[in-house]
Amino acid sequence: MKIKSLLSETLTFAKIEGISKKRVIDTIAQTFAEQFDDIDAGALFKQLVNREKLGSTGIGNGVAIPHCRFPTKGQTLCACFTLESAVDFDAIDHGGVDIVFAMVAPEDAEQNHLENLAALANVLQDSRYVDSLRNAKNAQDLYQAATRNE
Repeated sequence: MKIKSLLSETLTFAKIEGISKKRVIDTIAQTFAEQFDDIDAGALFKQLVNREKLGSTGIGNGVAIPHCRFPTKGQTLCACFTLESAVDFDAIDHGGVDIVFAMVAPEDAEQNHLENLAALANVLQDSRYVDSLRNAKNAQDLYQAATRNE
């Protein structure tokens, strides 16, 4: 999986105010709804929250990958956010989260969705990569950092 094939500059946001896990998830849902006319923010928010109830998507080292399956007309959607300050995401290492990669996959893309998540999680284990995301000062820098090593 190439991040550049999933992420666009219009879905990359640096140093946003997160406040709480719920607010971050709401921001994700609103962002996708603003970019894609056929996505209902409320329904997506509910789906993302339901996924979080199964277990936190905070993978440690300040990173979370909120994700779910949703009607997307066959397209996998991805957004990247860095937060102004870390928020509690119930991460596995109990640390705050300040980097969020959100992924919304088509309802029928089970295997592909799992492969993309695994590949993304693997990339996000590289501390140099994560540091480059964290150090991005604006959305353009963040997009460049996210797609640089491909």
